[in-house]
Amino acid sequence: MSQVLDIERCDLNIKSNSSSHHTELYEEERLIVRRGQPFVVTFHLKPGSKDFKLSDTSFTLIVETGPLPSKESGTEVTFSLRDSTVDDEWSASAMKDPSGNTVSVSINSSPNSPVGLYSLTLDQGGQRTSLGQFTLLFNAWCSRDAVYMHSETKRQEYVLAQHGQIYRGTDRRIRGKPWNFGQFEAGILDVCLKILDENPKFVSDADKDVSARRNPIYVSRVLSAMINSNDDRGVLVGCWGEITDGVHPGRWTGSGEILHQWAESGPVCYGQCWVFAAVACTVFRGLGMPCRVVTNFGSAHDSDANLIIENLYNTDGEIISEGDSVWNFHVWVDSWMTRPDLGSEYDGWQTSDPTPQETSGGVFCCGPASVKAIKEGELTKKYDAPFIFAEVNADVVDLVRLSNGKTVKFRGSTKSVGRFISTKAVGSDERKDITYHYKYPEGSKEEREVFEKAQHQNKLKQLEEEPELLLKIKLSDNMIVGSDFEVHAVITNSHMETRTYVVLFFAKAVSYNGKLGDGCAFISEKVEVPSGEERRLPLKLKYDSYGSVITSDRLIQLTAITIDKETADYNKTEKTIVLDEPEIDIKLTGEARVKQPMTAELTLLNTLPESLKDCSFTVEGVGLTEGKPITVKIGTVGRKQEAKARVEFRPTRVGSSRLLVNFDSDKLKNIKSFINVVVKE
Repeated sequence: MSQVLDIERCDLNIKSNSSSHHTELYEEERLIVRRGQPFVVTFHLKPGSKDFKLSDTSFTLIVETGPLPSKESGTEVTFSLRDSTVDDEWSASAMKDPSGNTVSVSINSSPNSPVGLYSLTLDQGGQRTSLGQFTLLFNAWCSRDAVYMHSETKRQEYVLAQHGQIYRGTDRRIRGKPWNFGQFEAGILDVCLKILDENPKFVSDADKDVSARRNPIYVSRVLSAMINSNDDRGVLVGCWGEITDGVHPGRWTGSGEILHQWAESGPVCYGQCWVFAAVACTVFRGLGMPCRVVTNFGSAHDSDANLIIENLYNTDGEIISEGDSVWNFHVWVDSWMTRPDLGSEYDGWQTSDPTPQETSGGVFCCGPASVKAIKEGELTKKYDAPFIFAEVNADVVDLVRLSNGKTVKFRGSTKSVGRFISTKAVGSDERKDITYHYKYPEGSKEEREVFEKAQHQNKLKQLEEEPELLLKIKLSDNMIVGSDFEVHAVITNSHMETRTYVVLFFAKAVSYNGKLGDGCAFISEKVEVPSGEERRLPLKLKYDSYGSVITSDRLIQLTAITIDKETADYNKTEKTIVLDEPEIDIKLTGEARVKQPMTAELTLLNTLPESLKDCSFTVEGVGLTEGKPITVKIGTVGRKQEAKARVEFRPTRVGSSRLLVNFDSDKLKNIKSFINVVVKE
């Protein structure tokens, strides 16, 4: 007859298990472990239990997850003691302490287990004792896990790093903006699990959904849909128009505030692509999946899936067609996993896009699509490969509709889409160009072959020949917001004879997604250009004209068009500029020690020729500001005057962190900077 363990209490050994499972950064007093790796719990026995022998005991352990656990779906597993644990399934082994007062039980989870919240129960002949709960995550350190990543430095970056850089601007002026992912902040893991439990698939069939959470492909697809609120009560509401309520997307500096707000009151207003991607990265990393935020400059939105972006203009240079578009930049996430559904050659980075653009399977989600499949033009490989391929590879054709109704091509490009695809470098704040992950070099034999494999028939060869008229836009050196500056259209004539052109040169405000706003400068002149010579046409951009029409993206699109009325020859060039912004000067006073006050002194020069109203500084930092932003309002700041503020905070955690600073006002919005902080005991 087997002896019964008389347990006084069970110690989940949170500190030691967290250390071995790389979960000590979670600000949670609970057991959080990664799958496919042993963790140890300790049974403290009641007095008088010294004489029992492990060999005379017989007990089983039961782990359960989800509201309706079942053995059939793998959401309930029962297993007995063995001599040692087994790597590829739930198993346990035990060892009695020499004192006889404790028994240490090593439990190994299957590397293919569903992630989520589990209960742990001891069963002794039908007598069940609850031992506690634990949260099981994906494990990038386990070679048998689908998200295994070989490099420790990459695991540190793509799973454990709590802050990063998100790249924005234009392909000619790329700007890194700091972001606090904060996946280990108190309460965030619960929000990540709540997102899974709020998804419609869980609502319709909870056990099937929970069972499917063993598969990172499934989880990433659910998250792609749930980070936006289009089909469900997802995290973020998107808005690309005028914003009069909620929080402007440019004001966010981290994911924590957004996720907490969603958990408390539902969909959060508002997000745009970099916010959707940043929040997704937080949730991916929080659940243990390696993830990076990726920015694609010149990102095509191909709504009709023909891999061509067609822009139709009238003779005044105004666009008269809608549908396809090219965004100045677009941001998504890549997560790391195997793809047994596609074949091992498609393992590695997989693109998911939580920004709601087009539906996939009837839901606003996108991916995961193998980056290797995108590079090779394998558009039959799920999920949503054609759409993502077009984002980085589509050809662009510009056409003009003449007064007689005829349509004429006047420009085409195979190189303007999918440029300088960027992510934060591993272990530093430098930008890493990963364009080569997604596509072969522009114009290379391989790139064109891949494009042909993607069923594109319009080669645009006639448009790629060396033009006899060269049209360029030359920028000014100093284009800071608030200043007046000049840009030039440069026309070079390589024809054998003099040509006379009508030149239209104009500037319009533009959003990062390519949507044009109001005009802020225009000039039209007849220009005679002798053979072999160039002429320059200046365009003055005055703050009085552009200041009231530009968005918080601070982007202006310049367009130059030449028309030779004798030959009906049209040429066009465009350039989008991002205006420089004033810098925030950050000085720290006081020593960075846990629970000791220190002060950030913040200064920003108002570069505008007018006063700023409703000025404020907001600071936020993981382990610095107790998980929430601190805002200081400073009212009105006069023209060419300095905005100043002092913000006191008390660090709560030892180690390296980063203080993010955002300045906001009625006319200068979403100016960001950061400073690194090393906190000591």
